[in-house]
Amino acid sequence: MELTNISCVKRLMNEENIKFQKKFGQNFLINPDVPRRIADECQTDRDSVILEIGPGIGTLTQYLCENFKKVIAVEIDGGLIPILSKTLAEYDNVTVINADIMKTDLSSLAKEYFDGEKVSVCANLPYYITTPVITKLCESGVLFDTITVMVQKEVASRICSSCGSSDWGAISLFCSYYAKTRKLFDVAPGNFMPPPKVTSTVMQFDIYKEPPVVPKDVNLMFSLIKKAFEQRRKTLVNALSGNFGVSKDDIRSAIIKMGKDENVRGEVLSLEEFSALSDMIYDIISPQNA
Repeated sequence: MELTNISCVKRLMNEENIKFQKKFGQNFLINPDVPRRIADECQTDRDSVILEIGPGIGTLTQYLCENFKKVIAVEIDGGLIPILSKTLAEYDNVTVINADIMKTDLSSLAKEYFDGEKVSVCANLPYYITTPVITKLCESGVLFDTITVMVQKEVASRICSSCGSSDWGAISLFCSYYAKTRKLFDVAPGNFMPPPKVTSTVMQFDIYKEPPVVPKDVNLMFSLIKKAFEQRRKTLVNALSGNFGVSKDDIRSAIIKMGKDENVRGEVLSLEEFSALSDMIYDIISPQNA
C-alpha cells in the first residue's frame, strides 16, 4: 500500500471517516524516501525490536516491519487503529497498542513485549511533546540501544549543541548525560501532509550503558542545571544564589575553585563541570541533610 501517496491517504481516511487531529500534531509523510531512510538508519542490528511512538497510518511502520524482527507501535489516536489494521495487515511482526506514551509505564511495556531483547526507539514526534517524550524515554530505566526521532530542527540544534555555544542549555546537558547525540538529516515541510511551518530534523541518541559522569546526587546536578538556565543572562553565581541552601559566597568560592571566573554563565560549563560543581554544593549542604 502506497502510504506516502496523497490520494491513498485521503481514501483511507475517508473510508474510516477520520480527520487530521491537530491536537495530536499529526503530519503524515508523503515522500517515501524519508521513512525508508529513517528505518534504515534507526538501528543496524536487524534482530532488534523497535518501539515506535506515533505510527499514524503506518507510513514508517511498514519499513520498520520489513527491516526488523519485531515492532511495537504505540498510537494515541484511537481513530487510527482501524486504518493501521488495514495498512499493516500483511505484517505478522507488529503489535499496535492504543495508548498515550506519556501515560504508559515503559518498564512494564518493556517486560511484556521485549524483555531481554535489544530494543531501539523510532518516532516521528509531534513538536509539542518532543521534550517530554525524550525525557520520559531517558529516565524510564529501560536501557534502549538507540533512540531515533524526528523533531523540530531548532530543538535538534539545541540537543546536539556544544558547550559554550548559544544553543547550549539544560536540554543539551540533560541529553548528553544519557546519550551521544547526532543529527542524521533534515526534512523540509513539503515532505508532509499537511505541511508543518518549520523544517524537521531526524536525530539519533546512542544511549550510554553507563553515564559519562557520576555526581554524588544526580537530582541535585539537574536542579543546578535547570536553575542555571532559567535566566540565561544571569551569572552562575546570581542564578544559583538563594537556592539549594547555600550562600552566594559559597557558590562563588566553588566556581573559583573550579578555575572559572566568578562572573561565568552557565552556558560555558560542561556536563563534567556541572557534576563537579554539584558535588561541591552537595558537600556544603550534606551535613544539613544528615
